[in-house]
Amino acid sequence: MDVSNRDGFGSQLGVIAAAAGSAVGLGNIWRFPYVAGENGGGAFLLVYVLFILIIGVPLMLSEFAVGRRSQRNALGAFKHLAPRTSWHFIGILGIAAAFFILSFYTTVSGWTLEYLFLSIGNGFAGQNKEELNVMFEQFRTSGGLPLLWQFIFMFFTAFIVYKGIKNGIEKYTKMLMPALLLIIIVLGIRSVTLPGAGAGLVFLFKPDFAKINGNVILQALGQAFFSLSIGMGALITYGSYIRKKENLATISLSVTLTDTLVAILAGVAIFPAVFAFGIEPEAGPGLVFITLPMIFQQITGGYFFALIFFILLVIAALTSTISVLEVVVAYVSEELNFSRKQATIISALAISVLGALCTLSQGPMPEIHLGNRNLFDILEFTSANIMLPLGGLLIVIFAGWFMNRQQLFDEITNDGKHMLNTRWIFYFIIRFIAPVAIALVFLNGIGLFGLFGGSDM
Repeated sequence: MDVSNRDGFGSQLGVIAAAAGSAVGLGNIWRFPYVAGENGGGAFLLVYVLFILIIGVPLMLSEFAVGRRSQRNALGAFKHLAPRTSWHFIGILGIAAAFFILSFYTTVSGWTLEYLFLSIGNGFAGQNKEELNVMFEQFRTSGGLPLLWQFIFMFFTAFIVYKGIKNGIEKYTKMLMPALLLIIIVLGIRSVTLPGAGAGLVFLFKPDFAKINGNVILQALGQAFFSLSIGMGALITYGSYIRKKENLATISLSVTLTDTLVAILAGVAIFPAVFAFGIEPEAGPGLVFITLPMIFQQITGGYFFALIFFILLVIAALTSTISVLEVVVAYVSEELNFSRKQATIISALAISVLGALCTLSQGPMPEIHLGNRNLFDILEFTSANIMLPLGGLLIVIFAGWFMNRQQLFDEITNDGKHMLNTRWIFYFIIRFIAPVAIALVFLNGIGLFGLFGGSDM
């Protein structure tokens, strides 16, 4: 494959915006607050931040290095760096994971469009928590409307990817990410000014070390791992578009810090409001779609803040779906020899078919199930608990034990210009610490690591 004419990022800011957009998604704004709430608040946050810095940065740097060294898609990278071996299985796994993830992720992303539409029409007015819960369940299981929003969301995602890397992904994420940060800061300021909000800040930032146990540690490690988009080929794909002169270490650190900042700001925006209205922080996944709409009704300016909150959710979801679709599009374009525009249309249509089945499995077609899980649950469990941690584990083993060490060092140090004094620390982490940590997440995710309790990550 000729890589000389590949599209690529035009600036370091563009790389950071796109990669941070990939990492920052519903996992930061929807999942992080309720997982933190269920696992002790400040104690969870402390462990989470430590894992982000110690393990997250080296893992991200490894994926970027594999991508930039190969200048190829997630499958082509391993075929190029390890020809005539079975390591290309990592690429297959990552592309399949991206396909599955986008299928169910666009279902949830469609929900954000529905709730943005409701917030525009003040659709939460006068409804209590029970009524909001019924409204959410009736919408989620109705079939037709969730399907429409899902297709609309996929159209927006495909439109940006269709435009290319520099004129599509980079251009739009450079606009979307600043908007996301501005909105979440505004929401945080409003939340902390509510009467009684201080208790929420104490809960989030004052760790109770007695609450740190094995399950909290694994939950924090799992959240850090999945939050950074590791293991599905997105960072390898984006890494292949990064120019040789860019500092991968700086980019990796910037992306992980941005991702962590957004997660913390989401906690600042949510927990003070939750405590101000006497709601338990362990509200769970319904926190965003049921609990927060109820809170918005009871605060001054609630209509405005509900509106910008759901705009925030839409932006966060979109910056992530762009990167996931790019994984599949890059593969279809480069390995199956389609033009980029053809590859985008083919990939978006194929994912939309499976995505429609995911959406319908929650209501009109409940027979699409295996055991007690419908198709949506099956794809979510398989990708999050098996494919991503397994992919991440194999990537870090490849980078630490199989990839030519000098080639790896050349990429992470820009041929000896940066990070010379810390490259051996990085190498030790990806060879010994990261594989063990990811293996624990994997075993816990599939329910085999019963010592620390459960597989619900």
